[in-house]
Amino acid sequence: MVISLNSIKGGVGKSTLAVNLAAWLVSQGHDVLLVDGDEQETASDFTAWREQTLGQTGFTLVNMTGANLRKQVEQMKVKYDHIVIDTGGRDTTSQRAALSVADVALIPFAPRSFDLWTINKVIELIDEIQAVRNEPLIPYVFLSRADIKSADNREVSQALAGFAQLTFLPYPISNRKAFSNAAGVGLAVFETETPDSKAVAEINSLFTHVLHGHNTPATA
Repeated sequence: MVISLNSIKGGVGKSTLAVNLAAWLVSQGHDVLLVDGDEQETASDFTAWREQTLGQTGFTLVNMTGANLRKQVEQMKVKYDHIVIDTGGRDTTSQRAALSVADVALIPFAPRSFDLWTINKVIELIDEIQAVRNEPLIPYVFLSRADIKSADNREVSQALAGFAQLTFLPYPISNRKAFSNAAGVGLAVFETETPDSKAVAEINSLFTHVLHGHNTPATA
């Protein structure tokens, strides 16, 4: 499966989710390619720290940007069980190339009104991509960097669930220090010496649905 992490606004935790997903898939016994398609190269920095911390990464990392990303990923699909693509936080050629080749797109939204304002641009982008694909893309939206307790979570969740072009997943990723603390040393949140059980449970719920439940409706 090719899974692309997408957003047209930065600061939603996209790269953090991408590297955690790559490490999580490895922990499930899969051969994984992580594609850094973001010019900021956050996934590459994470991987460098990971190799220094663990002595190995567990997955293969490549840097690909621009329109050629599609062709290269197509060629490499047969070599890996799963490919995770991290793209930049805006509408770029790299992001469009990733969406054109992915099976699944994970599109995180922070529970803030100015993040939700971008939803129409996201839908326009998805519609354009769907129109030129042979097989439909599965676009998932969900809350990322959500407040632990806030009415904003519920209101934005209800708004996201109202768009027919997107599939809302009721598996929010909360704004927990555990994610940044782990990423800072090249680890997934479940790999630290004393993992945050709530953070681990959140990514398990989200990633399990993406890997195993994409043919069935999500349930809260």
